Amino acid sequence: MNHKELNFLGATRSCLKHDHLLQTPDTFVRTPLPGAVNVEFVIHVAPQLGAEFTQMTAEFKAGGRLGPTLAQRFLYVLDGEITVEAKGAEHKLASGGYAYLPQGLPHAVIALTDARAALIEKPYEPESDAPTPEFVIRAESEVSATALMGDEDLMVKCLMPDGPAYDFAVNTMTYAPGAGLSMVEVHIMEHGLLMLEGGGIYRLGDSWYPVQVGDFIWMGPYCPQWFGAIGKHPAKYLIYKDWRRHPLGV
Repeated sequence: MNHKELNFLGATRSCLKHDHLLQTPDTFVRTPLPGAVNVEFVIHVAPQLGAEFTQMTAEFKAGGRLGPTLAQRFLYVLDGEITVEAKGAEHKLASGGYAYLPQGLPHAVIALTDARAALIEKPYEPESDAPTPEFVIRAESEVSATALMGDEDLMVKCLMPDGPAYDFAVNTMTYAPGAGLSMVEVHIMEHGLLMLEGGGIYRLGDSWYPVQVGDFIWMGPYCPQWFGAIGKHPAKYLIYKDWRRHPLGV
């Protein structure tokens, strides 16, 4: 039975439960958004689902341009080439390049070719006496990887600066074939996760899901979560988490 026949019969790996979402590419629906020109968006998660952030995949035609945002914006190029205009300069980003644009920073994002980018937007939560977040433009290849809890089969790259100025983090995590998290995590942070390479098994709540490149996962606060890589090739994902803010907003 081929892929189209499965869709005709209503079969999909996508699943929504109260504390998590698995969204697979066969269920993606594109939509335009105000202010964006020649860009379509797959809106993976948003406040309508109860999330405190929005994560999308932006699909650009050559010359496509993002509209403005009232929030912070993080952009990670999946393929193609994109220019970010900010601070009086033009910055070209290719696959693996990324930018963090603080809330209120005037900027433009323009595709030089057909391109796709992961896009995360979140209203900024200021903290008393914290410094102002800074504009970041970088390539993932320039970031050093560290072993998670000393396990060199699970390498993490922290793409965002850390410190009181920043209220979220974005990392890439790469698992060697057969590697898995050392514990089931249960915590207050919520996640947005995009599979970039390979695949494996994800535990979300009381369910276990096969996942592969292209899948998106949202994990709500306190959702039990665990991942193990399966196959002959490494598994890699891009993961967002809220960070460094008191639950009571103080």
